[in-house]
Amino acid sequence: MNLKPLADRVVLKQIPAEEKTKGGIILSSSAQEKPEIYEVIVVGPGGMVDGNEVVMVVKPGDKVITGKYTGTNVKIDDQELTIVRQSDILAIVE
Repeated sequence: MNLKPLADRVVLKQIPAEEKTKGGIILSSSAQEKPEIYEVIVVGPGGMVDGNEVVMVVKPGDKVITGKYTGTNVKIDDQELTIVRQSDILAIVE
C-alpha cells in the first residue's frame, strides 16, 4: 500500500472485534460489535489548513477513538481503511 494523506488527514485501520465475551462465549461475526477504536496507519504532514496552523499530534501505531460515522471509508489492497481529519479523532488510547 502506498497511500499518502494530505494536510491534516489521517489513515486509520479498524481494530478487529472481539470474538469471545469476557465469560468465554464465542460470538458469530454478525453478533460482534464493531469497536470504534482504530490504529493509525499513515499521518499527513499537517501545515496550514483553512488559514490555521495544524500540528499533527497522532503518529503511526497510535490507537485512537473516532466518532461513529466519521471519515471516508476506502478499500485498498483488500484492506478496509478510514480517512479522517485529525480534528475528527476524539482521543488517543494509551
